[in-house]
Amino acid sequence: MFDILVYLFENYFDSGSYPDSATLTRKLTMAGFDNDDINQALDWLSDLARHDTGNYPATLAQNSSFRCYTPFEIERIDTEGRGFIAFLEQAGMLNPLQRELLIDRVLAMDEGTASLEKIKLIVLTELWIQNQLTDHSILEKLLIVSDSHYRH
Repeated sequence: MFDILVYLFENYFDSGSYPDSATLTRKLTMAGFDNDDINQALDWLSDLARHDTGNYPATLAQNSSFRCYTPFEIERIDTEGRGFIAFLEQAGMLNPLQRELLIDRVLAMDEGTASLEKIKLIVLTELWIQNQLTDHSILEKLLIVSDSHYRH
């Protein structure tokens, strides 16, 4: 699914949005992606766009408590990724509710351990879907990845 998100940015970022599900499914199939991966990615994007905050207390967005990760989360989000999430929160780019939604999306990727690159891509995807990519310095920081396979 990570590869599909990268594909979406490479092909649709400049246009500001991606096509409807049927068109996107057809284009992803033509690009060689597996149907199961396509369906998983579309479900993941749909859940991201929905922002289901009903599972969290209404006051969480204003909370300033320290976040402890569960053993499962520690297993799935590497140290660098957890540090980046903390950085985003301390820098005021995420409030605690947004942090929890981000962690939820990271865990929903179901692709083993989430590296810093995957977390950056999830943040970038969320900002893109919400039309909040107005600060180009944020975009630049999020696009810097260590794996040269995903560099433009």
